[in-house]
Amino acid sequence: MEIILKQDISNLGFKDDVIEVKNGYGRNYLIPQGIAVLATSSAKKIHAENLKQRAHKEEKVKEEASLIAEKISTLSLKIGAKASSKGKIFGSVNNIQLSEALSKEGVEIDRKKIVVKSDAIKEVGEYTAIAKLHREVSAEIKFEVVAE
Repeated sequence: MEIILKQDISNLGFKDDVIEVKNGYGRNYLIPQGIAVLATSSAKKIHAENLKQRAHKEEKVKEEASLIAEKISTLSLKIGAKASSKGKIFGSVNNIQLSEALSKEGVEIDRKKIVVKSDAIKEVGEYTAIAKLHREVSAEIKFEVVAE
């Protein structure tokens, strides 16, 4: 089944992508939830016209995302966490703490757009995460977890 996405969905696609999904997933979940529409020939024509009209605005958004990506790449964040004497953290560091640390530096990024590479950060040390700012622009966030 071919559908057109109305919003970004992780592991599936970005808004306005025309993708192929299984019939049940599209018919029973995506379309009733309002996340996608069926990609008929008329819907594809309307979609193409909307993309053409939105291309100029999209270019501005992409430029802003690339400026934010440049700013992020120059930052070196330090995130404090309670840790044992051996360097094990009580709890873990996740994208919420990264989002808060970035906002303190003057860069506002939604926590849902930040993906931490390693599964769970449970030790003191240096790590990297990826901020997906736009479908074509992503930035690498370098941060260090230090004991408080």
